[in-house]
Amino acid sequence: MSKNRLESFSDGVIAVAITLLALNLPLPGDAAATPALAHYLGRHWPSFVAYVISFLTIGIVWINHHAMLRRIVAVETSVLLLNLMLLMTICALPFTTALMADYLRASHGENLAAAIWCGTFLLMTAVFLAVQAHILSKEHLLDERLTPEVRRMIMRRNSLGLAPYLLGTAVAALTPYLTLAICGAVAVFYALPGTTELGPGTDAADA
Repeated sequence: MSKNRLESFSDGVIAVAITLLALNLPLPGDAAATPALAHYLGRHWPSFVAYVISFLTIGIVWINHHAMLRRIVAVETSVLLLNLMLLMTICALPFTTALMADYLRASHGENLAAAIWCGTFLLMTAVFLAVQAHILSKEHLLDERLTPEVRRMIMRRNSLGLAPYLLGTAVAALTPYLTLAICGAVAVFYALPGTTELGPGTDAADA
């Protein structure tokens, strides 16, 4: 399979996942029966906050995924299989995001819902890190500009999300709101200029 087909397929799957996030946003069932629209929307604020965090996170993964594929000149079966595992974790996010939004203010199940949601981010980050490590270990697949120093920098940058997501999953047992704050902070951090991955010719300059 060509690298372009892998990239196109991945883009399509990520686009579907990010679209499904919006489909889970709440709408009043009957406008006549819900006159206080602002109150209704305010009451469902967890859905909108969880949506923004998950949308940003998937968007950042999409940017980094493109950078990852720009570093290679060819693909092999092992890369395809690992990429499928990554896409599987991304596709789980609409479900876990809706779960988090529905249970955040519930009297039961809120801790488990938060742990599942943040755990999905943790799993996605771990799989992405595994894909990166595998690709960077295959010198025959890599762009020749990727020096060992640049490869180590890429792995360090990609590892940053593991610790906060692990913490967020653990503290869900105490309060789901802290998990929400941690996931939001990670999304904002990676959305800042200079924290997303770039192509092989510019990685070192933006470290």
